[in-house]
Amino acid sequence: MTEHPDLATDLAADLDLALDLAAQADAVSLSRFRAMDLAVTTKPDRTPVTDADREVERVIREGLTAARPDDGVLGEELGTSDGTGAGIHRQWIIDPIDGTANFLRGNPIWGTLIALAIDGVPVVGVVSSPALEQRWWAARGHGAFTARTGAHHDRDARPLRVSGVETLADAVVSYNSLPGWDDAGRLDGLLALARASWRARAIGDMWSYMLVAEGVLDVAGEFDLQPYDMAALQPIIEEAGGRFTSVDGEEGPWHGSALATNGLLHEEALALVRATGAPS
Repeated sequence: MTEHPDLATDLAADLDLALDLAAQADAVSLSRFRAMDLAVTTKPDRTPVTDADREVERVIREGLTAARPDDGVLGEELGTSDGTGAGIHRQWIIDPIDGTANFLRGNPIWGTLIALAIDGVPVVGVVSSPALEQRWWAARGHGAFTARTGAHHDRDARPLRVSGVETLADAVVSYNSLPGWDDAGRLDGLLALARASWRARAIGDMWSYMLVAEGVLDVAGEFDLQPYDMAALQPIIEEAGGRFTSVDGEEGPWHGSALATNGLLHEEALALVRATGAPS
């Protein structure tokens, strides 16, 4: 799709909105984290969903309806609503709790993901993890930042920058899920990537990608993803100086997999994990 630059002229305001909605979402999700009465059900795709997932998305969508009534919305739990007028080019993409399995088990690695895509290109991204007490955000052309939240919150945000590691032999890689790579028929590629790297770990969910943006990890990737799992990650990775594609090198969050790197290692990593015949 072709991006309309005139629709992206006030991304700072969109980012401010996303940050405000993330703060509201944190208040809801953190109040339900490790709650004894947390309600958990199973969706048709056999993935878990909690009452917190639905309530967080409801709060975000209400905020978007009030502030950006013409924009479209794609959410994990409450579906898709199309934009109208100029808003047909704009779509907010929401994962109310990325890492629901962690959330319901009391593992703090989870967060709310809010993105704005213009003509299918994510240009604003916010990842907020109240249990880890950290938030990350970016807007195209405005840089990427992080700050602590919670009781010991930062007054000033810290700019994000990916690592300068230039070879996989010196790189730390997060593969997130062995079964995911195996189910995709790509375990051999992952093993090749792991063998070529200095360290390989399964850190998981949104945190591994934020660690790439921070320069702590150098490569992160996985399969079995939806657009709402990835859309908020892409602007943060890219504004931090990295690169974000599918495991086969396709641009954007629309292809069911993710590969995020510091940019310097992207082609080397793709050469190991890309399927035969995939676009180069």
